[in-house]
Amino acid sequence: MAVSLPSSSPLPASLPSNLLTRSRLLSHALQLKRLLASSPAGRTRSFSLRSSSPRVGAFAADSSSAVGSELSTELDAVSRFSEIVPDTVVFDDFERFPPTAATVSSSLLLGICSLPDTKFGSAIETALADSECYEQDDPNDRLSCFCDKALVNVGTDLARLVPGRVSTEVDARLAYDAHGIVRKVHRLLQLYYELEVPSERLLFKIPSTWQGIEAAKLLESEGIQTHLTFVYSFPQAAAAAQAGASVIQIFVGRIRDWSRNHTGDPELDAICRKGEDPGLELVAKAYNYIHKYGHKSKLMVAAIRNKQDIFSLLGVDYMIVPLKILQSLKESITYPDEKYSFVRKLSPSSAMTYNFSQEELVNWDEASFSSAMGPASKELLAAGLEGYANQTKRVEELFGKIWPPPNV
Repeated sequence: MAVSLPSSSPLPASLPSNLLTRSRLLSHALQLKRLLASSPAGRTRSFSLRSSSPRVGAFAADSSSAVGSELSTELDAVSRFSEIVPDTVVFDDFERFPPTAATVSSSLLLGICSLPDTKFGSAIETALADSECYEQDDPNDRLSCFCDKALVNVGTDLARLVPGRVSTEVDARLAYDAHGIVRKVHRLLQLYYELEVPSERLLFKIPSTWQGIEAAKLLESEGIQTHLTFVYSFPQAAAAAQAGASVIQIFVGRIRDWSRNHTGDPELDAICRKGEDPGLELVAKAYNYIHKYGHKSKLMVAAIRNKQDIFSLLGVDYMIVPLKILQSLKESITYPDEKYSFVRKLSPSSAMTYNFSQEELVNWDEASFSSAMGPASKELLAAGLEGYANQTKRVEELFGKIWPPPNV
């Protein structure tokens, strides 16, 4: 957004030149913040999770490129290198950071059900009134049908609101059943087709077990875009890339948290001995592997804990950023001599110089994958699956209590 800065009051000519320059910059910065706060366009910024290459503007060619000398916010600066996706639910902070990509999940369904006046309530009511579901005799089949319909109804509403893709969670209880995952995705996709949502607007969020990766490989071969989540190790990231997953999601902060409280994971211990952050290093390694060996996958970073995580990963395809950090970036003005140097850390050209061991360049199969999974990835994956499964159970229990809705 271009903003014209009004001329400020003249400063005393007796000020030293360096102080004069700094004072003018500060005056302009304060005026810019007031303009951003009062302008409707300044209150929102659009971020999109599209299937195109990440937006890096004029900085794509050189990993040493930094932002120019113009006055801007930190949010403007980092958005030049990576696509920023607000970590928000659809009914929270919609004006400040309107989502342009979305995920529909059991957690989101629970949130919608807890808010009586949300615009998405009718999507769930319609699902619970669906004749295909309530005609099923088996209660478990009926509840599963309700959940599928509710996910797709809400996902359809989101697809009408956001320009990017909508990722739909696949039941985590199927994480170790490749055929079950494929059947579930086919079922969800058919429901989306019935509501006229095209497949190019959709991703399907699948846990990165070996069976989940195998299911993603099959689905991608059919032209169905997959989003592999719960990636906590290089074997998971490399196997997901070899499977052709459209999006691979790594949780930086969770890996760091585990390594601070545990030892005994060879992959993480080796990184920590070098004085490096294991979460950041995994992202860099996965990014370099994807780009050096020509895989199509895009890399998404989640569980970002602070602004330094963002600055350390500039150039990664997508970052899911918490609202507090986004607000801080938006309110922070950058100067030409800013203490932070906004330099692209990850780029396809720098990936070419990254060296991998022969053990890391294997064609992953179930045996090698299982043996390479360390304690951290096993524990974090298990915890993620348990959390997702419990949320799905809570949705089913809730639907079981409120079904049938009025007038059915």
